[in-house]
Amino acid sequence: MIRAQPSPSLPHPRDDRVRPATRRLAAFVLPFLIVAFALLFFWPAPGDTERLFAWTIRPPMTAMMLAAAYLGGILFFVQVLRQRWHHVAAGFPAVGLFAGLLGIATVLHWDRFHPGHVSFIAWAGLYFTTPFLVLAAWWVNRTADPGTPDERDLVLPRGWRLLLACAGVVTLALGLLLFLRPGTLIGVWPWALTPLTARVVGALFTLPGVVGLSLARDGRWSAARVLLQAQALGIVAILVGVARDRASLDWGQAAAWWFVLGLSAMLGFCALALVTLDRRARRGEGA
Repeated sequence: MIRAQPSPSLPHPRDDRVRPATRRLAAFVLPFLIVAFALLFFWPAPGDTERLFAWTIRPPMTAMMLAAAYLGGILFFVQVLRQRWHHVAAGFPAVGLFAGLLGIATVLHWDRFHPGHVSFIAWAGLYFTTPFLVLAAWWVNRTADPGTPDERDLVLPRGWRLLLACAGVVTLALGLLLFLRPGTLIGVWPWALTPLTARVVGALFTLPGVVGLSLARDGRWSAARVLLQAQALGIVAILVGVARDRASLDWGQAAAWWFVLGLSAMLGFCALALVTLDRRARRGEGA
């Protein structure tokens, strides 16, 4: 009698594991983020971006703000390689939208780019493919989330979730307005924008917007920790950029002060959450 051989075990659909294809995507994207962050944060001057980057960025503040998003992305994708799926899941729709908007902005403002430059080839290659790859990775992994808290976890209190939702709505609305109607806010923005840079800054604002709404909906602290860490790191980098390129900001406009105060408030929120909620989760107060 011939015994049937056991079939190889397949990943359980709710095992909370990041699928191998998603890990490969994270490993693929990381080097591009590291290089782009270094170029734009350490060499943000227009002459440097004209020589080194996919397009000439003016003023340096815009370059450093984009670099800050890449820095947060570096932390996020490193954690994709290390964490469980639900710890990072909320970041994928946000990254997909951000990358998709930058791809659209590239097409709309093609004449502003440097076709043939190696940086442009990398830029176009990423932003014409990454939106689909990231959303496909989210789709493949979506059933891996068991929907339950970690062993030591916390269900976010209603007030925290409300703050996340409100911040998400405001930043997402601002980002979409900048992207869809760039001329609306160019005249009152804290530093000089063009239609292209307004759309890029708008795409940047959609990142915390979508993340905030996703985390408010999920409610688990374990699903929020990594995203808030990445957001806090990015905000610190933006504030450093403000200090480095403060001459580019029109401090005579209230918008410049509101920009800095808003970022500082968001950073304070992230820091407070990471300290207090993490401590409560470790103590098992809300598991």
